[in-house]
Amino acid sequence: MTNLQELIAKDLLSIKAVFFRPEEPFTWASGIKSPVYCDNRLTLTSVKVRCDVENGLATLIKENYPDAEVLMGTSTAGIAHAAITAHILGMPMGYVRSGAKDHGRQNQIEGKLEKGQKVVVVEDLISTGGSVIEVVNVLREAGAEVLGVVSIFTYGMKKGLVRLEEANVKNVSLTNFDVIAEVAAKENYIKEEDVARLIAFRNNPSDESWIK
Repeated sequence: MTNLQELIAKDLLSIKAVFFRPEEPFTWASGIKSPVYCDNRLTLTSVKVRCDVENGLATLIKENYPDAEVLMGTSTAGIAHAAITAHILGMPMGYVRSGAKDHGRQNQIEGKLEKGQKVVVVEDLISTGGSVIEVVNVLREAGAEVLGVVSIFTYGMKKGLVRLEEANVKNVSLTNFDVIAEVAAKENYIKEEDVARLIAFRNNPSDESWIK
């Protein structure tokens, strides 16, 4: 666990952007029971957390993608983070829509993007990886060289890790599920014995044996 991972974990827990409730699981749209609720949009409404997140993303980009020329946010959650981080780094930014507009120039990529430009995608959350891979594919089809992704939080689910690897997409996150679970126990958001249950969920979300 790095200092940055721990800082962001504490931030997300403090504003309930990541909220653990192993005793009363949330139900996802898929029907899967989950001990965690995540809404990183809340980071934008806390000045302290927002500063930590955007400065952290800027640091990750400088360390992992020093050749980056453009930041592209995912729609809609990644747009604000891409804009603020790009401002910190003095870089251009844009964003990728979930689909092309049905009017005007029918853009799917908003903002100027030249073929061959080195791009980093900014995402708020990665679970199974499907949505961010779609964004990467749109940028690649437009001729961009996608260096990789930066995100606030990743579950580290096997399905997501495999998908990213198969698509040749590198992701670097500010923090992850394991770190947040560990910090949550230390800070008494959850019981120490709940950590193993949370990791069991992360390893196989469709197996509900962790609930018992």
